[in-house]
Formats: sequence, structure tokens, C-alpha cells
Amino acid sequence: MAALTFSIAVVVAPATAFADDEPLIDYKTFSGSSTTLDRNGTADIVVSTGHLRQRILRMTAGGFRQTGSAWDRQKIDLTDSFESSFKVYLHHGRPGADGIAFLVQTEGPRALGGWGGGLGYRGIKRSVAIEFDTFQNTPDPSSNHLAVVLGGNPDSHHSVGEPSIPLFGRPFMARVHYDADTNRLRVYVKSLRAGSKEQLALEDTVDLAAEAGAMSAWVGFTAATGSALSKQDIYSWSVSASGA
Repeated sequence: MAALTFSIAVVVAPATAFADDEPLIDYKTFSGSSTTLDRNGTADIVVSTGHLRQRILRMTAGGFRQTGSAWDRQKIDLTDSFESSFKVYLHHGRPGADGIAFLVQTEGPRALGGWGGGLGYRGIKRSVAIEFDTFQNTPDPSSNHLAVVLGGNPDSHHSVGEPSIPLFGRPFMARVHYDADTNRLRVYVKSLRAGSKEQLALEDTVDLAAEAGAMSAWVGFTAATGSALSKQDIYSWSVSASGA
């Protein structure tokens, strides 16, 4: 596959309490993150190939039945609103599998779940996952969908969204916004192609603290492959939140 040159488009967020604050978690690249990011399974910090060479978080390396997780060591307060943005590139094989998930969880910094359709979070019971799924397993609506999943059970979706942009094969930006006053969870995606606009891809109402079973939680990512494979990379990540 020819190397891609990324053009990063700025996502303009609606006005929030975080507008003038420095992010609590801020990885413009993952250089130096080995001391602040706990990684499990296949998750690793690697140097990207192609024109743009930087340190990235690679959740799976394109192998058979791989699982990875990565958690920042700074926990966040789930009783306060927060926002997280990350740049994702899921690529390598056709069809791609299985996808990544952004989680809040209280199992701990070594939490790691099942492979394949488990997306690396199956079995992480005290969690809320937002999955970016690129392979259609039995409970899935398509091979290009988002879902909110509770209790580490990817066989049951609390809500589902199907974005108009492809999650596999092209880089994209994602933004997760949580309003603690209303328990409103919104997930936006945006292609990095010139002229692309951010779109609301999923909206749900979830009490994160109640579902996670605590007032604070670790945040991070999981990913997995099965018999179909992918390299699943995160190029940048930030979280604007209250620390715990």
C-alpha cells in the first residue's frame, strides 16, 4: 500500500467549559508516552512509516487474533463533563478487522479483553465503550458502524450509529463529548480530506459513573483482530476533563 500523507483538519468544537483550559491528557504525538501510558497485549509505541514519521500508538500490528489496550495513568472525574479527541488510522488488509474502542473503565490499568468481535474490551465489566467497528459480526448492523456498549458485552449494543465516512482505509478524527449534567454522550467523526465537515455519528444517554461503578475512571483504547486483520493506529489523543 502506498504511504499516505496526512492533512490534519482542525475540528471546531462547540463552546464548552474546556475552551480556555489546557487538556488534562495531551498526546500530540506519542513521543515520551512510555512513562504515562500503560500498554497491554499488542499495544505499543512505534514510529509511523511514509512521509509523516512520528511516534504513534499501534493497538494491533496486523497479526492473527491480537488484542491490545492502552490507558493513561491520569484518571478522570466521571461526575464532570469531559471531551476527548483522537486521530485514527485503521488499515492494512481487506476486509479490515475488527476495530477499536474508546473506553472509560474502573477495572484498572491492566484491563484487557477478548479478541475478534470482542474488540479488546469483552469482559471488562465495569466500563462504557464507544466502538469504531470495521467488521460485521453477528450482532452488528454493518462493517462500518459505531456503538455504545455497556458492561464489556459487545454482543449487546446500547445504541448504534452508521457514519457516512469509512472507518477503515482512510484516517479520520473522532471527538467524544460527555455532558455530566444531562448524561448526554455524543460522538463526532470527520474525514481528513480537504473540505470535509464534522458529523454527529452517535448520540446516547448514559450515566458513566453509574455504569463504571465509581466516580472516577481510567480512559483509553482497546482494539482487536481475528481471522481478518488490521494495523490499528492512533496518531494523537487529547482529553479535556477534571482529574481524579
